[in-house]
Formats: sequence, C-alpha cells, structure tokens
Amino acid sequence: MQIKALKVSSVISSKHLLNFICNRRMLVILCQGFASGLPLAIVGSTLQTWFAVSGISIVTIGALTLIGQPYAYKFLWAPLLDRYTLPFLGRRRGWMLTMQLSLVVAIYMFSFFNPIDHSILLATLALITAFISATHDIVIDAYRAELFSGEERGLSISIHTAGYRIAMLVSSGGALILADIFGWAATYQLIAGLMLLAAAVTTFIATEPTQHHSTPNTVRKAVIEPFKEFWQRPEIIMILVFIILYKLTDALALSLCSKFLIDLGFGLKQIGAVYKGVGLIATMAGSFCGGLLMIRISLFSALLRFGILQALSNLTFAWLALAGKNMTVFTIAIFSENFCSGLGTVAFVAMLMSLCNKRYTATQYALLSSLAVIGRTYVGPIAGVIAQNLQVTIHPVNWAIFYVIAGAAAIPSFIVLYYLHRKKIFTTLEI
Repeated sequence: MQIKALKVSSVISSKHLLNFICNRRMLVILCQGFASGLPLAIVGSTLQTWFAVSGISIVTIGALTLIGQPYAYKFLWAPLLDRYTLPFLGRRRGWMLTMQLSLVVAIYMFSFFNPIDHSILLATLALITAFISATHDIVIDAYRAELFSGEERGLSISIHTAGYRIAMLVSSGGALILADIFGWAATYQLIAGLMLLAAAVTTFIATEPTQHHSTPNTVRKAVIEPFKEFWQRPEIIMILVFIILYKLTDALALSLCSKFLIDLGFGLKQIGAVYKGVGLIATMAGSFCGGLLMIRISLFSALLRFGILQALSNLTFAWLALAGKNMTVFTIAIFSENFCSGLGTVAFVAMLMSLCNKRYTATQYALLSSLAVIGRTYVGPIAGVIAQNLQVTIHPVNWAIFYVIAGAAAIPSFIVLYYLHRKKIFTTLEI
C-alpha cells in the first residue's frame, strides 16, 4: 500500500485546538494512556527500585529489564487480535477490558512477595504482567491508530502521553512515596485498585472506531498479509533499523536511573517527588509542545530536531553525577531529559502510526512498537555491565562517563535518519 502524503495547514486556530482537545475522544485517549502506563512502571523502574533498596546486586537489577521482552515480541500474537473479536463490547473494546481485568489480578499478586525471599517468583510474575500489558498495548495502539489521522495525530499522541505519564507518576514516584510510608504490599494493592478503576472508565466511555476497511477473515491472512504488505515497501530494512535506534539513547540513560540516584544519596521521597513528579510535568509539557510543533514542521524535521535534543539532554545527568547530591541540578536534569524525551516521543509515535495500514493496525503497529522497545529491553544488561566496569558504586563520579556514553548512543540513529531523508521516505508518510 502506498501511503499518500497529506498536506497539513501551518496554522490552527485556538478555537479549533480547544474543541479538538476538549472532546470525548480525547478523554478516552487520556484514560487509555493512563491504563497503558500504569503497569509499565510496576515491572520497570518501581520493581528495580524495590530490588535496589533490598540490597540486590546491580547486575541483577540491570537484568530485570529483560522482563520487558513481551513488549519486544508482541507482534507475534498481535494478528490474533486483528483476526478474532470477543463476543462482547466489539473488536477492540472486548480485548481491552479482558486485558485490563487480567492486569488487576496480576498487579495485586505482587503484594504477596518480596525481593529478598522471592526474587525469582517476583521476576516471573513481572514477566507475566508484562505479557498481559503488552497485549493490552496492542489493543490500545490499534484503537488509537484507527481513530485518528492527519493533523489530529500529533495532538492525540500528546494527550495519550499525558495520561500515560500521569499513570507512570502514580505507579513509580507515587508508589515509592507510598512504599516508604505504608510498605510495598499495600502499595501494590492500591495500584491494582487504580487499574480496576481505569478499566471501568476507559472501556465503557469508549466507542468502537469506524471500520473503513475489510478485516482478515482467517488466521493465515491475519498473520501473512500484514507482513507481506509491509515488506514490499521501499527501504523497509533501514526504516526498521531507525526505529530500533531512535530511542536507544533514552533507553541506555534510564535503564539504571533509579540506582544512579540512590548511589548519589537521594532518598525514596526525593526520587518520587523530583524524578517522577517533575518528570511528569516536563514530559507532558514536551509532548504537548511536540504535538503543536508537528502541525507546523515536517516529520523529518521533527525527528531530527527532537532527536538531537533528547540526546543532549542525557548529558545533564553527567552534570548531576559531577555535582553530587544537589537538588537544583537534580531538578534541572530531570526536567531537561523528560521534556526533550517527550518531544522525541511525539514525533516517533507519529511516524509509527503513519506506517500502519488500517486493515492490519494491531499487527503492524505491534511490530513497529516491538522493534522500538528492543533497545529498552536489551540495553539493561549491557548498561549494568558498563556501570560495573566503571565502578560507579565505588566511584559515583564515574556515572558521568556512563551518561556521556548514553548521549553518544544517538549518533547511529541520525545517520540512518539522514539516509532515509535522502531517499525521500518521509514525503510518502501521512503526518
């Protein structure tokens, strides 16, 4: 399928913008973002922090990022969600509710274990939770890609990111603060309750997207046709390489961030308030600015400019490593990294959505987003080994070298981006 270019007006009225943001579809997307983001921190940064304060080794903590593997391989079972419709709530919402209720049960189960006595059980449970969450994301992403197009796309991504980041704040920074006061078991029980609330609100106020294309009527068609159509596109290999590389710098920088902050002497409440609280505000501001800017600039320009900023922002962590336990530098570093990451995420997700054929939205978006998390999933163990060789636990100042390496990890993505630009790939994408 050839994706037609869409000319977007460079000016959008304030009234049109307000009407677009304040409608039912945006409320749905906001709630879906919340439901999508809530479990991610549970199996990510929050779990890593729990292991860190329990005295588990840094190599083991780095290896915990392998729990995110279902996010990298979700395209393998995504065709089933394009092919089959559950007998309630429609093609997308039936799967949505089923996965959300499964997440409620899985998250609640965390409250029965602890890293010291049940590290393997916790890791296994986290892997199961990640699988359910990845399946949930398949449905959420397909729903969003089918609902929006054109100039709505960038702003819809911003709204989704806002809900996603609010959930991340609750299940990461909020969870750390609650764990410090009430303990980890009560914290996970509360998160499970919030997931139940999110399930009710998200699913029942949503409406099914209008289907303008026929859907696969056999498993064979659902599995083979999306990939066949995708692989026929020009420069597809380089597009996939770019998708893997673009967020690698962020993945490397954030893979051990909780451990980095603890090594500098910051407490759980400080990490929760600044790393998560300020981070939320910065990410929401960055994603909203990115959504507005994408109405006025090309997709290539957004990917390049925002990508450079997200790479440079990682150097603020190097500054923090040299400054030590300094709350001012801590706040600046967190705000800078999250704001620039928000910019980059909007452009990146807009590109992924633009690449999808709406007949196979779940499968193709799952494939693309799976490739996007490969870096985040597999860079953790590498980051752990790098940090160990730099002896960051003994010499915290060496974290500065680690974050310089993280910033430099963006360079290969710029080389591939320039190549794709020369091949005029971005002129064929609907933005």
